[in-house]
Amino acid sequence: MEGIRYELVSDSVFQRISDTKTPQGILCVVRQPEYALEDLLSKERTHLLITEGIQDPGNLGTMFRTGEGAGVTGIILSGCADLFAPKTVRSTMGSICRVPFYTSENLKETLCILKEKGISIYAAHLKGKKYYNTMDYRSATAFLIGSEGNGLTEETAEQADVYLKIPMGGQLESLNAAMAAGILMYEVNRQRRGT
Repeated sequence: MEGIRYELVSDSVFQRISDTKTPQGILCVVRQPEYALEDLLSKERTHLLITEGIQDPGNLGTMFRTGEGAGVTGIILSGCADLFAPKTVRSTMGSICRVPFYTSENLKETLCILKEKGISIYAAHLKGKKYYNTMDYRSATAFLIGSEGNGLTEETAEQADVYLKIPMGGQLESLNAAMAAGILMYEVNRQRRGT
């Protein structure tokens, strides 16, 4: 491994510095990537996921992995779990290295910037009147997904252009946040592929 500094440690030391019971045998320290909001925007092809208050690292990581598969141009985070916590990083399955992200300190202000750039903002919301698959997402699009327990805050939901709903069978009120995000992101993917 020419040019890369490394150190071999005993199994007992490795067990202590790893956070998993059965580590893979390699640990590394890397610089966290940083992106500006502009890095996530791709003019009319913009396809964003905006997450507010997602607290489960597995859900957050799954959203990154699914977002990469669906072709998002980026993910905006507000008040979410630590993106670089080991469980989150593992659940992204490497997507954390390929999907641009931006942490918003003021989500209302960030949403205003997106609107100024002509991006349509849709909220997955229990008050949604329109089914998600009846809208046209071929132009610049962003989806708001709220926390697992409480959904979107009222202030954030009010910034959406449209409240969407996903059809529910049985006695369910809502889906898991990552599942709902995946359904919405893949509808954009489907429409943009023309199928």
